[in-house]
Amino acid sequence: MYLSLGNSKDIVSFKKALFTGLAPDKTLYFPVQIDKLSNDFWKNLKKMNTFSLAYEVLKNYTKNEIPKERLFKIIKNTIDFDFPTVLIEKNLYSLELFHGPTMAFKDVGAKFMSGCMNYFIETENLKRKITVLVATSGDTGGAVANGFLGVDGVDVVILYPKGRVSEIQESQLTTLGKNVSALEIDGYFDECQEMVKKSFLDSDLNKKLLLTSANSINIARWIPQMLYYFIAYKNLNTENLKVVFSVPSGNFGNLCAGMLAKKMGLPVSHFIATTNENDTVPKFMKTGKYKKQKTISTITNAMDVGDPSNFVRILNLYDNKFDKLKKELTAYKFTDKETISGIQKLYHKSKYLLDPHGATAYLGLKKYLANNPNKIGIFLETAHPIKFLDTVENSINEKIKIPKHILKLKKKKKNKIGIKNYEQLKSFLLSR
Repeated sequence: MYLSLGNSKDIVSFKKALFTGLAPDKTLYFPVQIDKLSNDFWKNLKKMNTFSLAYEVLKNYTKNEIPKERLFKIIKNTIDFDFPTVLIEKNLYSLELFHGPTMAFKDVGAKFMSGCMNYFIETENLKRKITVLVATSGDTGGAVANGFLGVDGVDVVILYPKGRVSEIQESQLTTLGKNVSALEIDGYFDECQEMVKKSFLDSDLNKKLLLTSANSINIARWIPQMLYYFIAYKNLNTENLKVVFSVPSGNFGNLCAGMLAKKMGLPVSHFIATTNENDTVPKFMKTGKYKKQKTISTITNAMDVGDPSNFVRILNLYDNKFDKLKKELTAYKFTDKETISGIQKLYHKSKYLLDPHGATAYLGLKKYLANNPNKIGIFLETAHPIKFLDTVENSINEKIKIPKHILKLKKKKKNKIGIKNYEQLKSFLLSR
């Protein structure tokens, strides 16, 4: 069961939270209970295959609503690609999360959410078409579009900020067609996200449409991201070692999922959040005062978020106590110049190529380990460098080989609709 973070008496089922996305009071849903994993789980962890591990981690979050066989099938379809941990230098690893269909970590949450939603559509004969409304700063939209492409009874509407996603990201959003529509918003990601939230509270829209979100505000997008941390822990022989995770952070769903994993018993020593100039959280970690800020455009566009939605969940995990959170989280910001320098130095040193977001996580981990040398560090490489082709090639002053499927994608015609304000979005949705 899930409660509204604005009203703890508003408790709903997994299905209800999945399909509504946001609670009626405009706050996020959160698990009523977070169970520790059993001793048997930890004893058998090294012997488990990835699918069994994932099932044991996720089963209580859909308890009694999705049968075991179907949940296992959804999981197998969700994580049907590799999550390698690559040794970069002594005690420092990259967890590569870009081996899925859209080459970004968002593939896991999008595929899991799509699988769960498809189950309820099939078994409960829902009569109204579902509209999945999603704001993206780059990678979420492509992952969601891929996850829901061709699913009967579902329309996908993606809002993305004009001129603030990479060319490949935009191609992944705008070339699919079928049940996927791409709306180019004249603004930043925060404006896109605000339009999505406003839509959920619009009575005119909700009379006609069954709306849900596929951003990490949706519990089915957020929760399965825990699997990265469990898989990394299983991949490495980390027993009795102090493990630190460094996470590039925009809307803070990925980091929050790691903290949820720790709440379930995963022995994580510390978390590092890295941001760009949109440093709302690094400032909070210094002052204890949260102040949202106007979004700044950077080369790490997925982190161009001035008011991260999931941070309220993080605070809730730590009982809204700043001192408690401060013991387990360090936050750093990095400029574009520092990020590019990080890409250059690691590539010239070891020929390992980072995307800009992963580069901030690498830099944050190096900074933290300099003062904590007795720990094992894992940074999350959240997207393939090819998705940020111009930035990466200009950083290393070399051309990168482009995969064939990306070359084909770049040749396809982009179909997008320009939207300047909420009223235009509302008109578009009502006209469907």
